[in-house]
Amino acid sequence: MDNAQPVRFFKRGYPPFVRFAFFALLSLVLLVVDVRFRTLDTVRYGLSLLVQPVQRVLSLPFASLHDAREYFYTQSSLIRHSEELQRLHDNDRVQLMQLQAIEAENQQLRKLLEIKNHVEFRSQLAEIIYDEKDVFRRRIFLDKGTQADVQAGQVVMDDNGIVGQVTRVYPLMSEVTLVTDKDQAVPVEVLRNGLRTVLFGFGDINHLAVRYTPVSADIQENDLLMTSGIDGTYPPGLPVARVTKIERDATYPFARILCTPVAGVDQHRQLLILSGQAKLPPAPEPASDEPALGKRKVKKP
Repeated sequence: MDNAQPVRFFKRGYPPFVRFAFFALLSLVLLVVDVRFRTLDTVRYGLSLLVQPVQRVLSLPFASLHDAREYFYTQSSLIRHSEELQRLHDNDRVQLMQLQAIEAENQQLRKLLEIKNHVEFRSQLAEIIYDEKDVFRRRIFLDKGTQADVQAGQVVMDDNGIVGQVTRVYPLMSEVTLVTDKDQAVPVEVLRNGLRTVLFGFGDINHLAVRYTPVSADIQENDLLMTSGIDGTYPPGLPVARVTKIERDATYPFARILCTPVAGVDQHRQLLILSGQAKLPPAPEPASDEPALGKRKVKKP
């Protein structure tokens, strides 16, 4: 009994160094064998099939979170980008409209300059600074006055025809009454046959009227009416209006003729003031039918 060995609860194995060397050598052998003979490819393929579902399940929450974050980030980025594009579009649209307006104004200015170079009398450009909103009078105000030698009675036109006449002049601006004013009258003639008549304002910005023209007068729709120049105010040969409607009734001595002004009386900002006026000789005085008063010689018997 005294020589009995004590019971060992923990059996001590090989030292750690020996075990490390053994497993290191085993790893090197397996690496060499796998590289040389590809023996572990089947094992790796099987393990990958077993581990892949577990990996997908474990990575699903992180992937969903990443996708949600990307979705909201992309959506907000697209919204900002869309707003920026809309703002740029609005700015470009405004600039395009301004450029179109400037281009139209430049075209009209070029036409006015061409007319200015071809007319036989002196003229000058002026710009509308104020448009009077009065239903009874049709007037505009230009930025040229007495300082630019503007005088009452001068004719104002655009690149298409007569717009009106200067009726009042101030130091720095002038008042122009449009041909469509109901108190305006312009002597005109039909371009087609030279028929002379008088064109009156209708009180409407888009209409003029030819009055006191006989029913049998040779005037047709679409005839162009030009200034005749016989009044000494309007130079001859300037377009004024075009005939749009003719009503002839045998019971009335005069035809009802409506016209449309060819000039843009309410469209342009730049106009042309014609400084030259026709110089007509003074009208002769009416002859008197009364005998001249004087002393008669009485014959003496």
